[in-house]
Amino acid sequence: MTRPTGNVRLKAARVAAGFNSQQDLADALTVHAKHMGIRGLSIGARQVRRWESDNPPWPQPDCQRVLVHLLGQSLEALGFAPPWGSDGPKPDPVRRTLVAGGAATLGLGVAPGRSVAASQPATVGTDFEAVTRSHRRLYWSVAPAKLHPAVMAHATLGRVLLPETTDPTRRVVAAALAETYLLAGRIEFFDLCEPSTAHETLLLALQAAGEADDAMLGSAIIAHMAFIPGWAGDRDAALERMIAARTYARRVPASAEFRAWLDAVEAECETRCGDTRTALHLIGHAEGVLKDGDENPSPEWLDWFSPARLAAFKGNTQLLAGHLPQARATLLEALDTMTPGEDKQRTVVYGDLAAVEAASGNPAAACAYAGQALDQLAVTWYATGMDRVREVRRALTPHQHERCVRDLDDRLYDWSTTVSALSR
Repeated sequence: MTRPTGNVRLKAARVAAGFNSQQDLADALTVHAKHMGIRGLSIGARQVRRWESDNPPWPQPDCQRVLVHLLGQSLEALGFAPPWGSDGPKPDPVRRTLVAGGAATLGLGVAPGRSVAASQPATVGTDFEAVTRSHRRLYWSVAPAKLHPAVMAHATLGRVLLPETTDPTRRVVAAALAETYLLAGRIEFFDLCEPSTAHETLLLALQAAGEADDAMLGSAIIAHMAFIPGWAGDRDAALERMIAARTYARRVPASAEFRAWLDAVEAECETRCGDTRTALHLIGHAEGVLKDGDENPSPEWLDWFSPARLAAFKGNTQLLAGHLPQARATLLEALDTMTPGEDKQRTVVYGDLAAVEAASGNPAAACAYAGQALDQLAVTWYATGMDRVREVRRALTPHQHERCVRDLDDRLYDWSTTVSALSR
């Protein structure tokens, strides 16, 4: 069996970050350089090909900065050997820190000629983590467009605090920072419908998880990154990210709940890509994993998944597969078992139940469920839930002259709903 050749470290980091080709990474590096304020830097696939060769050249200074910032690893970790070697002259300590990743990994500035000194007390870790925890809870009740700026401001604070701490406080801050960026990325993708922005934010989350050496959090972040190509119908890219997410999860004693959630994520990606048969198989496996359970506790931040939400995933997949009676039964069961804290998901289930009734030729029942979804959206906004309602309305086009559909239109396009939807 032949061993892989070339700079496999850089290639592995590229794929794990979601860049399937050398051209994808080249384009991302060029764009990222502009975001970092580096003007005139253009990187092509040929340059990336040289970096992934057997003897990769040491990147130029600006390329060094962009590589470590985008991929979240030091140059040595990315497979580059420094030209000064073990005996040659070394750069000054501050420059070496920037080149190796250090503070630059998260875009943290270091003043020339000065090293970063830890100045924060040990309590800063628990204090920063407490705000992260509060934001996590607020997500389920506060309008996402209002919460997002506060979450990003908290992340900015974390980036300032991180170089001013030492282990074990540094790991606490880094883990909380990773969770903060993960929350921001979730809001950007699921609530604000900004997948490109979410991708960049989730990369920052992954970098922070690496600083914390938290493999389970890293797995959760990469799995969220799989949603982006999955929802766009790019099955290969989604599955690559799921392979990476499962690899990270194997490095720690992941709970049954977490492993079942990974199955659910992959199932949703398969459903979005049109393979409902594979999706239902994955959901069945997840149900078995939850039933068997294990002794490993789930992390506190895993608050977006439960057996009821798995049932909601299943009901949606059955709906798209055309298994309408099964979908109706599954979704009603999910609705009955949801807790008050799962109101966002409740809007999605109402929308899917409406879709089941619309597909079954029951416009009155479909409009009734869509109305319940709108009632819930008025309390707890969720863009995915509103998307479900709009899909139902399109399915009801053959019945648009019926009174129940006209009443639904009056609600769907009244002043408060229209302004609310456009302002979020």
